[in-house]
Amino acid sequence: MNLSAKNLSKLDTAYKGYLEGRKVDAFLAEFGVKFAAGHWCAGPFADRFAPGGYTRADELDASIFAQIKRVAKAGIKGIEFHENVFTDAKFRKIPSMVRKVREATKRAGLTATNMNMNLWTDPYWKAGSVCSYDQSVRQAAISVAMQAVEIAKKVGCSSVALWPGADGWDYNFEVNYGAILDRFIDACAVISRRAANEGLKFGTEAKLHEPREGNMVVATSQKAMLIAAEVNRITGVRNMGIAIDYGHEQMYGYEPADNLYLAKRMGVPVVNFHINNAKTHSNDEDRVTGTGDNWRLADFCYAAVDTGYDGWFGEDQFTYRMEPVQAMSLSREFFANVMKKALLIYRDRGKLLKAQATGDSGRTIEVVKRALMQG
Repeated sequence: MNLSAKNLSKLDTAYKGYLEGRKVDAFLAEFGVKFAAGHWCAGPFADRFAPGGYTRADELDASIFAQIKRVAKAGIKGIEFHENVFTDAKFRKIPSMVRKVREATKRAGLTATNMNMNLWTDPYWKAGSVCSYDQSVRQAAISVAMQAVEIAKKVGCSSVALWPGADGWDYNFEVNYGAILDRFIDACAVISRRAANEGLKFGTEAKLHEPREGNMVVATSQKAMLIAAEVNRITGVRNMGIAIDYGHEQMYGYEPADNLYLAKRMGVPVVNFHINNAKTHSNDEDRVTGTGDNWRLADFCYAAVDTGYDGWFGEDQFTYRMEPVQAMSLSREFFANVMKKALLIYRDRGKLLKAQATGDSGRTIEVVKRALMQG
């Protein structure tokens, strides 16, 4: 991010009040806040209650090229991909898709940011991917991950991420916890080495459960940090980090800001953010950013600035009943306004640190109240 006394002073002038329209564009550019969205945020959306989707095929073009255009129309500058956009039903790369999507991304004025390894959508992964009990499935999963790294490099991404949606358990005693942990660490070591060789960052994204009903193999960001630290020890390269999904943190009710300081203390890189919202101690609703507890979100944004995060803030939302361009635009707008609050607090962080040193919660609230409660 770009922070200086000069531009921070503009928070009281050029960026005073609620930000919308061109002011959002100017604010994000001024402070170097990089905002992205997953192509899937551009719709269409389906779930187990409406497996056919919430929008008729004749109402919304579901092609990746239409999604790219909608992301750009929302004023967003970066775009994340799933590697299965570029593969056929047998997980084989389609070179023409790599070329066409790269060209479409460039035409739209977007930057490819992160490549997600899709190892959960296909029924082949129903009993697990890199943690599967079946060695042939595990090897196939690693091959898909290796191919994802290759595709990410060609498309122009700066990172790759493994969200192990199919890996974990549904019932107690279903798995040997130590065995699947070993498999996951071993797989991550292989992927991280390949990513590092290609000049790409690698991260894993934690989630408590869903689609696994018990727990996913990487249920919390704290566990993800331990795994990343172990992988970096094994490989001898500090290339593996974590991707923090703000909504996933709400599922187990933890303070997302605290995890950023923990990652910094442990020397584990933070590779990417998903900043969509979810209700506390609920499921992963992937709601519009800024529609929940914005004190907590501002605290998270402050922590990102204070710990030196310089990557992308990305949307990973499924706004089933909203027009996707509007939903993405609102997330961007709300996020900019919450980030502005965080920067107002950061500008006076000396006062905040002094108040925090007293242990008096009332004094800290006095410091931050105006930034949080005003526009």
